[in-house]
Amino acid sequence: MSMSFFRQLQKRNRNFDVEIDGRLLPVEVRENDRAKRMTLRLSASGDVAKVTVPGHVSDTAIEKFVDKNRDWLAVRIARLPERVLLAEGSVIPFRGIEHRIVLSKRVRGTVRITTHEGEPCIEVPGLADSISRKLVAFLKREARRELDHAVNLHAKQLGVRPRQLRITDTTSRWGSCSSTRTLSFSWRVIMAPPEVLNYLAAHEVAHLREMNHSENFWKITRELCPDTDVQKTWLRVNGARLHAIAA
Repeated sequence: MSMSFFRQLQKRNRNFDVEIDGRLLPVEVRENDRAKRMTLRLSASGDVAKVTVPGHVSDTAIEKFVDKNRDWLAVRIARLPERVLLAEGSVIPFRGIEHRIVLSKRVRGTVRITTHEGEPCIEVPGLADSISRKLVAFLKREARRELDHAVNLHAKQLGVRPRQLRITDTTSRWGSCSSTRTLSFSWRVIMAPPEVLNYLAAHEVAHLREMNHSENFWKITRELCPDTDVQKTWLRVNGARLHAIAA
């Protein structure tokens, strides 16, 4: 039996739930042999707590660690923005501008941006129970179109080429660059101002040169996107609201 099989057995599913203010919060446990201590964070959406632990830590120790930090989790959850459903009447940002979701009288057709009595709107055709599905598909298409353009622009400037571009819904990061030169982005960035999307594209393209966050990496990023610090701050302040929009 191979050693890799034994390693897979050792990295078993150690996830569990913890009660926070009367609700069960899933806790995802991730083993990392390089970790020196246990660390805890709450996902951007507030739906799951994530614990990183050294491989030798027992289940009991992990549960005690999370229990000790129960109040910290409760405070973080309480500070999260209120969840917004993708439903008729809800207001969500699109390219940084607030838009109201309206149900079109059209049975078929595509989602479109319009105005009603001077208010920016996102008009969704069909039945009310299909709004979320159709709207997410529309936002993903728009995100891909804008990111394709921004990535190609920055990649050309830097003289690099990504292997592919993926649109995801990760809550742990806004973008990533893999060792295979695949760039991944959260579709939710299309709700942010265009300058923020441009920064994220520049950030991940810069990783095609520097697969780290060294001083040289940030120098490259700022050359591609001079207002990097401004857009990083916008994401830090407003990112949780975008993750609070239920899809």
